[in-house]
Amino acid sequence: QRSCGNGQEVLERRLRNKNRLIPTELRREALALQGSLEFDDAGGEGVTSHVDDEYRWAGVEDPKVMITTSRDPSSRLKMFAKELKLVFPGAQRMNRGHHEVGALVRACKANGVTDLLVVHEHRGTPVGLIVSHLPFGPTAYFTLCNVVMRHDIPNLGTMSEAKPHLITHGFSSRLGKRVSDILRYLFPVPKDDSHRVITFANQDDYISFLHHVYKKTDHRNVELTEVGCTVLLSLETVN
Repeated sequence: QRSCGNGQEVLERRLRNKNRLIPTELRREALALQGSLEFDDAGGEGVTSHVDDEYRWAGVEDPKVMITTSRDPSSRLKMFAKELKLVFPGAQRMNRGHHEVGALVRACKANGVTDLLVVHEHRGTPVGLIVSHLPFGPTAYFTLCNVVMRHDIPNLGTMSEAKPHLITHGFSSRLGKRVSDILRYLFPVPKDDSHRVITFANQDDYISFLHHVYKKTDHRNVELTEVGCTVLLSLETVN
């Protein structure tokens, strides 16, 4: 059992419970977001084709990611949203204001946004992430643990904004592959000479997000440098 610190009492209790519940605010927004998608085909379980694949055009054009927060965000949640914007090349950040989720989705669709990310907090600590692929889904809901922002790590310097190479590990099941697709298709195809690496490593249903740059020290070895931010994600549901 891993614990989520930083005063996240509600999240800790829920993670200890096998029948985990999404926090009320996150659940409300997630359901509203799912309802705003153009359709949700519940049929055809176990049967997929290129027609059903929401990501069949991935790699043809770069994704267009929009990041926003829950209402009335704390300064720390705003900082986290800013750092997420640096993680995803070409991403944009939108101030939430008092807009309803439906209005956000309509604005994103009208402007060709491919993925909407909404981050939530509990007592100033980021604890929730919604990732919705537009216009048809899927939508995934993650809880966040052990969030370490670049702002918390001294002497990191500037961060490369090159398109990163991706490493995914531990997503061998059918559900794992779907979650892997949701995460990895938030990123564009990198150039071969990019030295930036993003890792999603799944172990015991916890997904570690790691961010590094590397340089070759000789013809056989490389040196990794962590550039933040880091976070532990736990999937709640995916629709």
